[in-house]
Amino acid sequence: MRARLSDIARQAGVSEATVSRVLNDRPGVSADTRQAVLTALDVLGYERPERLHKRSAGLVGLIVPELENPIFPAFAQIVESALAQTGFTPVLCTQTPGGVTEDEYLEMLLDRQVSGIVFVAGLHADTTADHDRYQRLIDRPLPVVFVNGFADGISAPFISCDDKQAAETAVAHLAALGHERIGFVSGPQRFRAVQRKLDGYHSAMRRHVPSYGHRPPDELVALTLFGVEGGEVAAGQLLDRDVTALVCGSDLMALGAIRAAHRRGLQVPRDLSVVGFDDSPLIAFTDPPLTTLRQPVAAMGNAAVRALVDEIHGHAAPRSEYVFPAELVVRGSTAAAPPRRLPKQTHIPAA
Repeated sequence: MRARLSDIARQAGVSEATVSRVLNDRPGVSADTRQAVLTALDVLGYERPERLHKRSAGLVGLIVPELENPIFPAFAQIVESALAQTGFTPVLCTQTPGGVTEDEYLEMLLDRQVSGIVFVAGLHADTTADHDRYQRLIDRPLPVVFVNGFADGISAPFISCDDKQAAETAVAHLAALGHERIGFVSGPQRFRAVQRKLDGYHSAMRRHVPSYGHRPPDELVALTLFGVEGGEVAAGQLLDRDVTALVCGSDLMALGAIRAAHRRGLQVPRDLSVVGFDDSPLIAFTDPPLTTLRQPVAAMGNAAVRALVDEIHGHAAPRSEYVFPAELVVRGSTAAAPPRRLPKQTHIPAA
């Protein structure tokens, strides 16, 4: 044991007496010195005594939608890592069509006496859903934080990507490439993020496309189900209206739009430019690599955890919405608008 103490002391740069105090979990040692001894233990391959194992500060629920869209696992990874670093143990709850509902997960988490819950793109994002479920949590009181999907009347911190700014940026990018018939493809309008993107789309079209005001505002808008299949269907509808570019509500919908173009013998971006939203993992390796609006997932996830931990520790976070700007990432799916298609001329044979 003496040899071990001396090895650890030498590695940590402290006395053997200090090592002994740390190993026996006694007071009188600064936090930095204690950490240096524990690090020396790890480096030398010694197992920490049971009493020094880090104890969980509590359980925290993390409810996310299905994991088929890679942006949700990206959020889950950031939030789980940030929670673990603050001593909390994350409990991941993922929803699937026909599977466990958000309310059922809530009951499970409450039974486990979680210290708080992070909701990512849950029912709070649906403007037609009953939001009283969240007020009941707040009244318990249970700290909660919401990511992507602001809801009026809920007194809690909200972390959101700036959906309106993202759509405006996408339209401005396409208009600068000479596109005028720019379509908008997204999920159902009942979701707050879709409403904000649609608002940004219309605003930017009025600003950057002079001819936009001369036609019905929703002529180039197609709202359907989220996902690749929904994007393909919506893009097909707008290709029938001769769009040359599409702003899509997610990267998966953008991939569906590219599939719709390919099935019609069109090339992206020669015949159709496509912009996604999220910058999901691996999206840079599609064919062509997708131009998209990048959600700042790391910054948003860490902000959500900071707000929740502050709430848990009794330091009330502001009951407001923190909005993070999206970043335009230009890749290979956007290019200059194709030449205008001239109407076919009818030739009348000479008499």
